[in-house]
Amino acid sequence: MLGQDVVRAGGPPKSVLPLSHADLDVTDTAAVRAALGGAELVINCAAYTDVDGAESEPEAALRVNRDGARNVAEAAGTVIYVSSDYVFDGRAAEPYVESDPVGPLSAYGRSKLAGERATAQANPRHFVVRSAWLFGAGGHNFVETMLGLGPAVRVVADQVGCPTFTGHLAEALVRLAGTDDYGVHHMAASGSCSWYEFAREIFTRAGVDTRVNPCTTEDFPRPAPRPAYSVLGSEHGHTLPHWREGLAAYLGVRA
Repeated sequence: MLGQDVVRAGGPPKSVLPLSHADLDVTDTAAVRAALGGAELVINCAAYTDVDGAESEPEAALRVNRDGARNVAEAAGTVIYVSSDYVFDGRAAEPYVESDPVGPLSAYGRSKLAGERATAQANPRHFVVRSAWLFGAGGHNFVETMLGLGPAVRVVADQVGCPTFTGHLAEALVRLAGTDDYGVHHMAASGSCSWYEFAREIFTRAGVDTRVNPCTTEDFPRPAPRPAYSVLGSEHGHTLPHWREGLAAYLGVRA
């Protein structure tokens, strides 16, 4: 989802070289050097994103999210590594900013934090961009999952975050790439909500008559623990459009 939107936001086609997983395996060090060596800028959207799967295969997540990130960072002139709100433990009462201490709860979160650190160690010209709850065209996402269900659904109401449209994030990444403000950045949609609130808004805006019932995290057990509160703020002053605007934009593209 994000990679495709970055390509669209990146400018004239000749200035952007998109590489899919089929084109390049980021865990293959030699292949990465051959493909990316000399590249002025690389936006690394490659990731192991199966949060629950990482609990049973943590080394697979690390190979992509840490080792692959290191390979890409070493080969790039400047690199942007896209990370996650799951590097935090979710115990905060106000939005997390870039300088807040990390404490991932899951194997996935630990692999993304390891990728942040590997990127920073491999390349001083790095941007680490943490975002959250991504949804967009061209991939599996929460919006599509909800719209494929009915006539009634149960959705977790005690996890709060920032649903972020990949189209908005992609534009922000491209803007950031034009600066030299290296380091850690938080870029997520403005506003926050629970998965339950997000689901209700999805059905309302899509004009779908589906009943949404709230439940707790304990009612819907998953292999990987999730942070209860992972709202992101920014000391750099980054602001993306509100998550409701992102949802409206996505539904417009989807239509």
